[in-house]
Amino acid sequence: MTRPPLPHDFQRPVPAFTVTSTDLTDGGTLPDAQVYAAGNTSPQLSWSGFPADTRSFAVTCFDPDAPTGSGWWHWIVFDIPASVTELPTGAGTGAFAGLPAGAVQARNDYGSKDFGGAAPPPGHGPHRYVFTVHAVREEKLGLDADTPAAAIGGTLGFLALGRATLVAQYENPEG
Repeated sequence: MTRPPLPHDFQRPVPAFTVTSTDLTDGGTLPDAQVYAAGNTSPQLSWSGFPADTRSFAVTCFDPDAPTGSGWWHWIVFDIPASVTELPTGAGTGAFAGLPAGAVQARNDYGSKDFGGAAPPPGHGPHRYVFTVHAVREEKLGLDADTPAAAIGGTLGFLALGRATLVAQYENPEG
């Protein structure tokens, strides 16, 4: 079975920078803490090497392998001030603990405004969870928390100056 490409393969190319995590390993298996039924906790993310003219950041988590025809948005946070270069573990709760003032947490495909962990269908095989930090040329996207995730993703495609991506996999062991 051929896997769909990564989501940014369809957007204009921009320079890459670095994202790291104390909770995730690029190319590794998603820990239980980031699984919907087990922990449902957003991972710690730190970034560096972004373009000097960055005015804000956005963080997204997307599963391009979801059997929906359009993937699955697990997390969308934008309007993160350019002075912020890290989100702590658990920042993606709906309570905004750990998110900087002014950041907007948008509705994910679960219908909630928080981090929604991995929950692929049993027996569907491994899914990729693409955590991306987008360096943005605007201080504010001009969108709100109820803007559809795909519209936010498209806006980031146009306004991104750079992207840093970390990909982890998870397969539902039941099935």
